[in-house]
Amino acid sequence: MRLLLTGGAGFIGSHTSLLLLQRGYDVIIYDSFVNSSYKVINVIKSYLDSDGIDYKLKTIKGDIRDKSSLEKIFKDSIKEGNAIQAVIHFAGLKSVAESVKYPLKYWDVNVCGTKNLLEIMKDNECYSIVFSSSATIYGLTNAVPISEDQTVSPMNPYGKTKVAIENMLCDLFKSNMNLWKICSLRYFNPVGAHPSGLMGEDPIGIPSNLFPYITQVAIRRINLLKVFGDNWNTEDGSGVRDYIHIMDLSEGHIDAIGFLKSKKSIYESINLGSGKGYSVFQIIREFELSTGCEIPFLIEGRRDGDVAEYYADISKAERLLGWSPKRSLKQICIDGWNWQRNNPEGYT
Repeated sequence: MRLLLTGGAGFIGSHTSLLLLQRGYDVIIYDSFVNSSYKVINVIKSYLDSDGIDYKLKTIKGDIRDKSSLEKIFKDSIKEGNAIQAVIHFAGLKSVAESVKYPLKYWDVNVCGTKNLLEIMKDNECYSIVFSSSATIYGLTNAVPISEDQTVSPMNPYGKTKVAIENMLCDLFKSNMNLWKICSLRYFNPVGAHPSGLMGEDPIGIPSNLFPYITQVAIRRINLLKVFGDNWNTEDGSGVRDYIHIMDLSEGHIDAIGFLKSKKSIYESINLGSGKGYSVFQIIREFELSTGCEIPFLIEGRRDGDVAEYYADISKAERLLGWSPKRSLKQICIDGWNWQRNNPEGYT
């Protein structure tokens, strides 16, 4: 089965690509490499070669706003007698802070780019897509755990583009409910790394997420961790969030593809998270215990727009996909540290 992975060289895309290839899928990675490194493609190939795995992988550099480039990929696959049967759509810009500064850029890449992709899919009779959505669409909520039927109310342009895309997908499904098979996966916080230590998260500049910030403090690329608030209404006073191991998240995509294959037509939005809340102080303590690294930190004031607790209800994923996370917080810390220690400068 041939799959197109837009943004397949990114953090989530690369780990999912590797798993798909290990399981015998034929994969085309389409990526602009604006926020990712081509070196990860070489890592994937080297890893598979070392395991003696026969695999089918094509990598194409391109932008999802480029319709002619997307069209060529689908047409070439049809000419080869190996048409693309489904798309996993990771491609898009993802910085909340940057989206506030450059909202038009986010609407152009994320929303207009997705519109292009869907038009090309429709023209080439490919009606199956797994979309990389986000828990940011839920906005500020105190109702935890957060279920899929909760009202969406994003607080920033990034989250708003994700809602717009979900609405577009829903409208598309309703336009022909006998054809389309669509699954939007709403991620919480993907963390950790591949257990080999060869692949992991490599953010550009100062990390905006907690876990890569901690690993960079551990290797002393950053002096200390800033903890925003120690007076939240939580067990230890620090904010609580849902962290999911990248390998569990990647497996969720494969289960989503299997779910779509089993249906004649379907539209679903599904949370992928650990289903548990971990506080900032819990993360720090577990990382120190698991790795032996000391993580110095500084308490600062709360940030506007933060909430005390934010974690997923994953019962729908368990019910529909047969999926549940398997890896512990300890494993997240060990794998994340293994990646960062072996690759102190990331993929550079």
